[in-house]
Amino acid sequence: MKNLIGIDIGGTKCAVILGKLDNNGDIKILGKETCLTADYPSPEEMIPYFERTINKILEDHKLRTSDIGSLGISCGGPLDSRNGIIMSPPNLPGWDDIHIVNHFYERLSLPIAIQNDANACALAEWKFGAGRGTMNMIFITFGTGMGSGLILDGRLYSGTNDNAGEIGHLRLDNFGPVGYGKSGSFEGFCSGGGIAQLARTMVTEKLQMGQKVSFCEKMSDLTSITAAIVAEAANNGDLLALEIYEVCGTYLGKGLSLVIDILNPECIVIGSIFVRSGHLLIPSMERELSREALPHARKVCRIVPALLNEQIGDYASLSVAANNLSL
Repeated sequence: MKNLIGIDIGGTKCAVILGKLDNNGDIKILGKETCLTADYPSPEEMIPYFERTINKILEDHKLRTSDIGSLGISCGGPLDSRNGIIMSPPNLPGWDDIHIVNHFYERLSLPIAIQNDANACALAEWKFGAGRGTMNMIFITFGTGMGSGLILDGRLYSGTNDNAGEIGHLRLDNFGPVGYGKSGSFEGFCSGGGIAQLARTMVTEKLQMGQKVSFCEKMSDLTSITAAIVAEAANNGDLLALEIYEVCGTYLGKGLSLVIDILNPECIVIGSIFVRSGHLLIPSMERELSREALPHARKVCRIVPALLNEQIGDYASLSVAANNLSL
């Protein structure tokens, strides 16, 4: 058995996690301490917090640094995973050129690794979730935005400079919701923000034609529309809401067809909105896959919801640590 430490750095909250990896490859979370990112708004404040918290967790569990096999860090990109540098993530103002891996190595003398959050979540679902046992797996976030991590030939593939897997930037149509700074992109059609944009456009058309919309009574309510509100209306049988999710599912199928044709994975694991609302997306997604994907590649690829759900952030950083042990 090996003890692992994970550090999850997010724009809203951060966490330090202690886990134990057993001989069967299963992991158990032993302890966790969290804080709001706003409470320690700069790396000069947050990193010492991490150091104090690691010491506290070790003391609480009567462990020493020498009892830890590896430390893994999950953080939003961009970053340089090979050199262990955080490079100005948009959700972490002030985190510019932070050599965080060297910092912790100098203090702890442990094997330490860092990955962007999408890659870290891919490792988590691969090692401990829906993609366990596969050699070629794609993880797609499908949350507020769209991120992706690639497991190819049994190892994480991050590309030449950590930009592999940015499938949200693929343009699927000349016009459409904006995601990743590009109209008609995969993220534009298949993300929480994109679904809300699509819904506002389609609702505006209905309201301007004098038709009623169950989940938005007047134009001034447009800004309050979210993917969750549309999903609730769709689950209650609202025809417009169902149409919105059908459009989203169609473009999900288009995007996944490109992924399947290029990478030939055996499993695609999709999180967040797909976990909660897959039943609204799958029929149109499958129709598009049957039209667009290479049949032999589609036949061997399972498309499944993520398993780790709300705990994926905890498992993600620990998975970076566990993966570092196997390199």
